Amino acid sequence: MTKKRAIVFSGGRLIEEDLQQIQPDDFIIGADKGALFLIKHGVTPHVSVGDFDSIRPEEQEQVKSASQRMIACDPVHKDLTDTELALEIAMKEQVDHVLMLGVTGTRMDHTLANVQILVRAMQHHISCAIMDEHNYIELTGSTLEIQPMGYTYTSLIPLTAEVTGIELEGFMYPLHNATLKMGQSRGVSNKLTAEKGTISIKSGLLLVIQSKD
Repeated sequence: MTKKRAIVFSGGRLIEEDLQQIQPDDFIIGADKGALFLIKHGVTPHVSVGDFDSIRPEEQEQVKSASQRMIACDPVHKDLTDTELALEIAMKEQVDHVLMLGVTGTRMDHTLANVQILVRAMQHHISCAIMDEHNYIELTGSTLEIQPMGYTYTSLIPLTAEVTGIELEGFMYPLHNATLKMGQSRGVSNKLTAEKGTISIKSGLLLVIQSKD
């Protein structure tokens, strides 16, 4: 059975190379300024969503006319960020995987909130990843396979108070039945040494960040 994927282009830092991630069958969502980025590069979003407070009124009209569907919301009276709204739309499309681009940038509050969105996707049994030009971020509560993607490091960051029963295979620094607690940096800057790596845990939530300088 073919898996269905959604790509979210949000309003953080986006570069032209991000467009290379688009595959023919992807469901494309533009969130706020991310929708304008897509349209300016000749890509038609299936859905554009957000309060669009970061673009001019004439640009909003451009987004509206060039998108298959546009969902605009009030910038004040809303409970979800634009990226959360985009994820909600992706989940309603019953996708198996969501790739989020443009969700990191200079606003650390937005970046951290978007990283925590990975938890919401997991709760709905959807795999989700955040990608920018230096990082590929995933979340696991069980087992995760790591493929070589051109990143130098793989770091493990607990997203719960502790993560137990950590097993690493295929890495320079293996772990066996290890525990990581919040505030510890023991899991930072490992390196993949095999054709693929495997990370498994018994309890907790673990951020797995592949990165390069």
